[in-house]
Amino acid sequence: MKVGELLPEFVLIDQDLNDLSSIELLGFPCVIYFYPKDDTPGCTRQACSFRDQFEAFNDLGATVVGVSSDTPEQHRKFQSKYRLPYRLLSDLRGELRQKFNVESHLLGLIPGRETFVFDAKGKLVHRFNSQLKTEQHILEAIDALKNL
Repeated sequence: MKVGELLPEFVLIDQDLNDLSSIELLGFPCVIYFYPKDDTPGCTRQACSFRDQFEAFNDLGATVVGVSSDTPEQHRKFQSKYRLPYRLLSDLRGELRQKFNVESHLLGLIPGRETFVFDAKGKLVHRFNSQLKTEQHILEAIDALKNL
């Protein structure tokens, strides 16, 4: 995806087996972040950083959603263990990852880590890609939201 493109249509299930449609994310800004795997060191740091800054996202009127290929059950355990206040979507077949053009790293062995910020109309306003700078994803997203 490139800045200016619209949020792709999708429906995925979350940690509680509830559907989330991209249509539900329209009308207010949203942050969708893709990460490799629940309960790994980098992904835990990133998820907890989104948690720790969750009030800042709320203050900016934004919804935060995490996406990986983990199962809803794995997501539920991860969310509970770290008290994550946002939804985690299961992209079991990698279809959403493909729609967003999130590439894998290390010869395709590690799913990519990217954050996308959309405005209230569903237009992509910022994209950040870094496998190692896990906490920078949060700072980039907040800065992009402040500039809306």
